[in-house]
Amino acid sequence: MRRMVFGRQASFLVAAAVVAHTIWTSAAPTLTYPLYAQEWHLTTFATTAIFAIYPVFVVLVLVLFGNLSDYIGRRETMLLGLLASATGAFIFAVAPDVDWIFVGRAFMGVGVGLSAGPSAAAVVEFSAPHKTSQAGSATAAAQAIGMMAAALIGGALIEYAPLPTRLNFAVLTGVLLLLMAATWHLPNHTASRPAGVWRPKVPSIPNGLFATFVTATAAVTSSYVLGSMTLSLGAQVAKDVVSSSNALVNGGTIALFALASAVATAPARGQSATRVLLAGAVIAAISATLLATATVTHSLAVYTVAQVGSGSAYSLLLLGGLSLINTHAPVTHWATTLSALFLVAYLAQAVVALSLGKIATTIGLAFAVDVGVAIVTVLATLTVLLDLVRRKAGKVRPAKARAH
Repeated sequence: MRRMVFGRQASFLVAAAVVAHTIWTSAAPTLTYPLYAQEWHLTTFATTAIFAIYPVFVVLVLVLFGNLSDYIGRRETMLLGLLASATGAFIFAVAPDVDWIFVGRAFMGVGVGLSAGPSAAAVVEFSAPHKTSQAGSATAAAQAIGMMAAALIGGALIEYAPLPTRLNFAVLTGVLLLLMAATWHLPNHTASRPAGVWRPKVPSIPNGLFATFVTATAAVTSSYVLGSMTLSLGAQVAKDVVSSSNALVNGGTIALFALASAVATAPARGQSATRVLLAGAVIAAISATLLATATVTHSLAVYTVAQVGSGSAYSLLLLGGLSLINTHAPVTHWATTLSALFLVAYLAQAVVALSLGKIATTIGLAFAVDVGVAIVTVLATLTVLLDLVRRKAGKVRPAKARAH
């Protein structure tokens, strides 16, 4: 029997759903960290290590298999990624101790590492003709939806359903299996594939794209570090600031981050990448400072504004960075270029999460947030400066060409 193949619009939606799963899978354990800490007597460093093992495996997979989809196809690579993510979610659902949690988290990292680049590239490929520039907005919105699902669905299941540390992941496993079935019906990748047999290769940057790549990577790294503060420490900060033990309420505060992230993509459409990056950097610095203020003052109002601003900055920085790649990278190098970008961003996310967790355990949560604020501010400022250098270099190059 012949396989039914989805059309462009359905394929676009499925590819966006695979993008959403990368954040849903990443954020799914966020609200269970306090439960694990209570049940297994874990420190803040231990719970952030559970978070951090995920980007570590994402990086390992990107290093070894970053170019895999260019050889076997987007659809096939996404299917492998979804299978690994579903395996990780299932292990979480049945885990008898924290060692299993680390194994499950590793599988989640493998799954996202395999599917992050190909799914982002597939969103571009399945975009409507002459609208590929909007693919960055779609990718950012899909990630926001994935985070909202993790926060609200997970929060509701943890608080009001039985088996609070398990049912959330059982539901996620079912969703991922359904998404695998939908991905099976995507068209085969039709872009030109490299000649020869696939071999592991570190993701590379096409010639002439270095300045654009560095700027885009700084932007997405800023975005992911901002996200790691919410996902690795968010539940504990929400509990301290909101003074609530209700998982749905705490999940709702994290969902504010995701909701603002989704909403921020609308006014950014049609804007230049430079404007989007500048807006994201400014909002990131202000919001991170407000988050530190809320941690010290225990102000729900300030915390709410900080989460809304952080979510907006996350989306704008991510959108600006991806738009640069989608606009300037050759179509045949979308996946490997995006994999190289995600490699750096996820590695930074892992390092920051572990560092903040160690600081929170040894010194205190408030100081850890202060350090995170400083890191985000430096990265956001660096993004703006790199974009300025990139644009100046772009103006000088054509002038030299005319001189010859």
